[in-house]
Amino acid sequence: METEERINAIEECYEFMLTYAAQGLPSDKGSRSAGQVREFLNRGVNALDGLAESCATTVWDEGFDPPEKYQAFFDVLDRDAHDSLAAIEIVLAQPEISSQMVDNLNASIHLRALLTDLFLVDEVLKTQRQSADLIAIPYGCSGATKNQSACEAGESVKPGA
Repeated sequence: METEERINAIEECYEFMLTYAAQGLPSDKGSRSAGQVREFLNRGVNALDGLAESCATTVWDEGFDPPEKYQAFFDVLDRDAHDSLAAIEIVLAQPEISSQMVDNLNASIHLRALLTDLFLVDEVLKTQRQSADLIAIPYGCSGATKNQSACEAGESVKPGA
């Protein structure tokens, strides 16, 4: 699973849990959304398993600098992911999952720390990729230009040329 897919799965799980918690259900038996709570929590578990490693691989593959700064943060992310995983797994181990239980899970400092980590990682990935895209476009080559062959060769073009 790619880093972005993991982030999306975890965010979707959290959004579903907010909705589930607001329904005031005594159990995960009987209603459509109640039946989905375990499905979303399991998706979250799958996305959390190996999350920090996936982020580190993305940083390595895309050549972000300096890599040691990213690794230090991914150590934090790994701890937060493991703590959140433990909280989610204890909920999944219950015979019934009430809205109140999910509300308590949502309020967990571990889950909140993880979500904040993910928001930061998502923004860092976007920023790094946008920066790489800007660097990859030679000066004067954004949009249409009369000297398209120079742009395709990676050469800079004076504005208006």
